[in-house]
Amino acid sequence: MNAPVGADGTVSVPPPLEVGGTNPPVVDAKNLQRTYQIKRGMFAAPDQLRAVGGVSFTVASGKTLAVVGESGCGKSTLARMVALIEKPTAGELRLGGMDAVNAPDEARNQLRQSVQMVFQNPYGSLNPRKKIGNILEAPLAINTTLSVAQRSEQGRAMMARVGLRPEHYQRYPHMFSGGQRQRIAIARALMLQPRLLVADEPVSALDVSIQAQVLNLLLDLQEEMGLAYLFISHDLGVVRHIAHDVLVMYLGHAIEQGEKNKIFSSPRHPYTQALLGSTPGLVGTAPGIKRIVLKGELPSPLNPPAGCVFSTRCPHVTERCRVERPVMREVDGRQVACHEAEKLISA
Repeated sequence: MNAPVGADGTVSVPPPLEVGGTNPPVVDAKNLQRTYQIKRGMFAAPDQLRAVGGVSFTVASGKTLAVVGESGCGKSTLARMVALIEKPTAGELRLGGMDAVNAPDEARNQLRQSVQMVFQNPYGSLNPRKKIGNILEAPLAINTTLSVAQRSEQGRAMMARVGLRPEHYQRYPHMFSGGQRQRIAIARALMLQPRLLVADEPVSALDVSIQAQVLNLLLDLQEEMGLAYLFISHDLGVVRHIAHDVLVMYLGHAIEQGEKNKIFSSPRHPYTQALLGSTPGLVGTAPGIKRIVLKGELPSPLNPPAGCVFSTRCPHVTERCRVERPVMREVDGRQVACHEAEKLISA
């Protein structure tokens, strides 16, 4: 379905849907799950790999939720579900108040225009055979009835918005630095004026000085356009700079979730404490951030622990932790999945 086009040829985005007189969150996820079947052989039953085991969150306009955790914890799978690249195995996902899981194909295609994704690798996410102008105009050519001149005008305007010069429009991706390519990728993602931007490790492949420039660009665009961000990262220094709220994942499960300052100043889950304690520059900045060396190996997602998923490496593990999986509950102003969270507050 084509995006609405105004009389002046610009893409017009409908106002957020209202429920009961108030705007719903840009994205509202409840118990999202994603399971893959792994074949073991011709006659054996396939194994079940639960990449995301039930994650819930909301993101409002102008806010950033950062999803953090070590490699393999399910961050990118969660990002692909929210971006409608993969369909959840179970759970609910609403975009602008609309059901994005069970929507018919036509409505789902329209919802895809309201959420766009910026990928990790700026060298691999742009077609090397296309000029920058063609790359930026492609979303408009596919989803609108704008003329060639109108698409060019909007492409050039967006390119200027992300800090690139007019002469860059007719150049190829290989002629740009990594930071410039990521600016191009951000510009392409914004061509249809989405409400939600899913950024999967968008600065991890860039030099530190360039990272700051791209992050500041994202903050400026968020303020200017009222964008909601789902920001996937393993770099907690970056997260502290850009996020409003933080969701910590381990082995496919959410284990701590709350406002950024609470998470960084007083982490309550042992894994969050270890994660923050392993980040250079954060150790000693708050009482709960101490260097903790985790023992043991990360369990296989094909055979997770029966109780708490962190029980095999947790320094505070009890017998209850080994047999009973904790659920997310409010502790000290945030959600924590830990049986011992109250004891850790006074520890």
